[in-house]
Amino acid sequence: MDFIHSIVSTVNTYLSDYILIFLLVGCGLYFTIRTRFVQVRCFGEGMREVFGNLSFRGGKQKSGLSSFQALATAIAAQVGTGNIVGACGAILIGGPGAIFWMWIIAFFGMATIYSEAVLAQKTRTVDADGNVQGGPVFYIRKAFGGTFGKILAGFFAVATVLALGFMGTMVQSNSIASTSESAFGVSAWIVGIIIAVLSAIIFLGGIQRLASVTEKIVPFMAFLYLLCSLVVIGIRIKYIPETFGMIFKYAFMPQAIIGGGVGTALKMAISQGAKRGLFSNEAGMGSTPHAHALANVETPHKQGVVAMIGVFIDTFIVLTMTALVVISTLYAGNGPLANGNPDGLTNANMAQHAFGIAFGNATVGNMIVAICLFFFAFSTILGWNLFGKINFQYLFGKKSTIVYSIIAVGFIVLGSLLSNGLVWDLADMFNQLMVIPNVLALFALSSLVVVEARSKKKDKDE
Repeated sequence: MDFIHSIVSTVNTYLSDYILIFLLVGCGLYFTIRTRFVQVRCFGEGMREVFGNLSFRGGKQKSGLSSFQALATAIAAQVGTGNIVGACGAILIGGPGAIFWMWIIAFFGMATIYSEAVLAQKTRTVDADGNVQGGPVFYIRKAFGGTFGKILAGFFAVATVLALGFMGTMVQSNSIASTSESAFGVSAWIVGIIIAVLSAIIFLGGIQRLASVTEKIVPFMAFLYLLCSLVVIGIRIKYIPETFGMIFKYAFMPQAIIGGGVGTALKMAISQGAKRGLFSNEAGMGSTPHAHALANVETPHKQGVVAMIGVFIDTFIVLTMTALVVISTLYAGNGPLANGNPDGLTNANMAQHAFGIAFGNATVGNMIVAICLFFFAFSTILGWNLFGKINFQYLFGKKSTIVYSIIAVGFIVLGSLLSNGLVWDLADMFNQLMVIPNVLALFALSSLVVVEARSKKKDKDE
């Protein structure tokens, strides 16, 4: 395990410190300019599309999903351990300034995810049975024809199955198991089996059952976590100005809190922001387009602006709440990490420790995070399983999905037993490998996205 972990860590270093930063920031900046800041220009429209006719009972669709069901499925995948454990890991390793870079990645990522959703809608197909099919493999094939397109699409499909269907679900079950064990004293393997059984029940019910669950669980889990976080922020309100100051200060001077040289510390803060930002909002990774392709909407643009709101909710609301809670309690006001001393804390228990300090009771903090993390991580397992299944079916055909589901359930149990560091690094590696073919296809088909975004602007002007 140690040998495998060292190899995976080395690969991740090159991917996140060099390739990933240039691809994600470059892609987001490119589409921001080409679409004339669609994430700003159409933000209000996106909010109206999501909340204007909000319903938690989208009903069974003849084919595909309602727009909100598609968004709920996408957010279920986005809002997971990355928003709690991932954010804590970024802060612990890259300092509070890493949150600033996560915001930057998310801002440009809103333009990227708009492009992904638009292309997913434009390239989706309907099979002989009337089922809607779509996702990056379809627009990758459109972008690059012939053998190269098939190889690139196949590479993306394999990476997605491994990243989301198998490795990603291990991260989620690992986080649920570790927090539940510390909060309630339940053995990790028991928690893993419970999660696996619950997941299998929903997996076997197909996409309609999954959509029915996610459209209800996502609003509830978001409300629960935001409410708990707001209580902590209220308790630590006098430290909030200092918290924001630390985020901006240490974004450019991280060496003052994490040590090392200026260049090395800054690279660490930015790379952590990019890596954990990707794991959190998934813009550019090619995961959520699977859900947005299934939405029944009038135009691709409409689902594009809805997709942007998913990134906004994930990063600028949910993840930011985690950051404010953790930094205001552990760093601000001469907190236990104010001098950069980890004090035995890890990404897995930082949030619990922060809530415990705020409420003056470690047990209460453990329980709050364990309950919230269960909903976050479980919903992500459901969304990622669907995305992995779509790609497994692309590779091996419809009859293979039962085999996929059995393997996926096995990985859920396995994830609850493995070491936290190895599980996260494996997931990071395959997540980052997904980015490469996805972003290449986005660049190749950028003209289709630009036409869609600018035609909307033209309609408004007229």
